[in-house]
Amino acid sequence: MGDLPLISIICALAAALLFACASVAQQRAASSVSEGDALVASLMRSPRWWAGLIGDGGGYVMQALALALGSVLVVQPLIVSSLLFALPLSAKFSGIRITRTAWTFAVMLAIALAVFLVVGDPTEGDSNAPWSDWAVPLAITVGVAVVATIGGLSKLDAGWRALLLGAAAGIYFGIAVAFTKYVTELLEHGFVGVVSAWQTWALIASGAIGVYVQQRAFQVGPLSASLPALTIGEPIAAVFLGMTVLDERLRVEGFGIAVIGCAVAVMIVTTIALSRSQGRETIGVTAPSPVSS
Repeated sequence: MGDLPLISIICALAAALLFACASVAQQRAASSVSEGDALVASLMRSPRWWAGLIGDGGGYVMQALALALGSVLVVQPLIVSSLLFALPLSAKFSGIRITRTAWTFAVMLAIALAVFLVVGDPTEGDSNAPWSDWAVPLAITVGVAVVATIGGLSKLDAGWRALLLGAAAGIYFGIAVAFTKYVTELLEHGFVGVVSAWQTWALIASGAIGVYVQQRAFQVGPLSASLPALTIGEPIAAVFLGMTVLDERLRVEGFGIAVIGCAVAVMIVTTIALSRSQGRETIGVTAPSPVSS
């Protein structure tokens, strides 16, 4: 039994590496598609994109193993390190230099997100909340995601567009996370119960939209602009819905609340700073001509 925590750590790091490789592969595939072309159809023909999808699947399996063998408080912060794996991999294949400043922002972001996950550590709530409880918080969350999506599809520069689309994708994934526990519990009661629940379709819709918006984020800008925003968008949206709908509570009070507030502030500031820092690095870099993958 003494070896289980170590195995859990190894599985978590393996998951982080797989997630990083998947993000890099998918971003490379998406960025090779011109914005005037059909993104989904082009990606479906890309072996690189499918390799990234397989990498995501492997990452989820390793994450599940890590959580089965070890503590959430150990596993989740290690998963965050996927950002630190993804940046050098992306730089290697894109030819865009990761500056010392960008590395500093990335490390600060990863630490702040780990603090948020560990210190916050929300309690489990009531996953079977009625629609009346969902309506307003879900409308607010979807509204923020829609605004970010519209901004990401506008005429802003590539760095801002990738950041906004990445944040929107993260929020959609966070919505999917909020529905996941209830839907998985329905599996115990048979297939009919699953397909007849509105939460199942909300989970599928938010996940599918999140995947599409994620690929658009990868298409329009560098990974260093979209991935940090995606990384923080998911837990913030999930925690917001958990606290406002599912009666979850953060396990903090007093000084801990201030720590959580500082962590959120650092995540937002470093995400924007990282995006802008790397956006400037792309100026003058000639993007490769789109090629079939």
